[in-house]
Amino acid sequence: MNLIQFMGAVEIGLLYGLVAMGVLLSFRILDFPDLTVDGSFPLGAAVCAILIVSGANPWVATFCAILAGMAAGFTTAWISVRWNILHLLASILTMTALYSINLRIMGRPNIALLGEQTIFTPLENSSFPHLYVMPTAMFLIAGLFFVLMYFFLSSEKGLAMRATGANLRMAKAQGIAVNSYVLFGISLSNGLVALAGALFAQSQGFADVTMGVGTIILGLAAVIVGEAFFNPKRIFAALIACIIGSIFYYLVRAMALNAGFLGLQASDLNLVTAILVGCAMITPKLRAKILDFKANGGRA
Repeated sequence: MNLIQFMGAVEIGLLYGLVAMGVLLSFRILDFPDLTVDGSFPLGAAVCAILIVSGANPWVATFCAILAGMAAGFTTAWISVRWNILHLLASILTMTALYSINLRIMGRPNIALLGEQTIFTPLENSSFPHLYVMPTAMFLIAGLFFVLMYFFLSSEKGLAMRATGANLRMAKAQGIAVNSYVLFGISLSNGLVALAGALFAQSQGFADVTMGVGTIILGLAAVIVGEAFFNPKRIFAALIACIIGSIFYYLVRAMALNAGFLGLQASDLNLVTAILVGCAMITPKLRAKILDFKANGGRA
């Protein structure tokens, strides 16, 4: 793997770190299995792309993409909370609907952004080395939202949201408006994912209606890989694990596909993902067994 491939993997890893933080919020903190992200990722890209080609300011387009993602997440949470529908089913309904909505927004299956002004254009035209422009930009954006997420989840409202996911009945008994926190939390989760979609469209130069396929798997992979290596006990470590796990996942994937002796091709991406996530899930169990073995003086 050469330097260009390495920096590319870091760039995408940082971008999908936003997805991982969104998945952490829904799956780990709120205990809400949410597949909406497969639709909100291309939704953010579609909204951002259509506004940019229509002459809108890229920053305004990116902000509108976040709002669109939050609306999608709110819809999923509202269906589940208001009508007491299973989380997974509610998210599948929204995800399915978003495919048609994304087509409606773009008016066609894909939109090219080549030659259009994006939030990255000033950096690309600067004297900063081109190879490091996008990774640096993604690092700053991921770092900003990491800080915002950390301070929010450490605040009183953030603690109430974490309590809602940890024990719904106890949180309700303590007077916490659990439904409101679920609605806001899932909205925030999908807003982060939609932001990642908008940034992906602007950095890669296109938006496509199918670009969200497998987003939930990538987000979960980043979360699980990060947790396997960091074993986070605090929210700061959990957020760091999301970003580092995402970068590590993309670096390993890039190395696997560039290792000639393995004979892997681009079509083997799903296989690499499955193996990597499987190893990440097994690692904590192996670690626990090793610690138990040592605690028992080497006796099984």
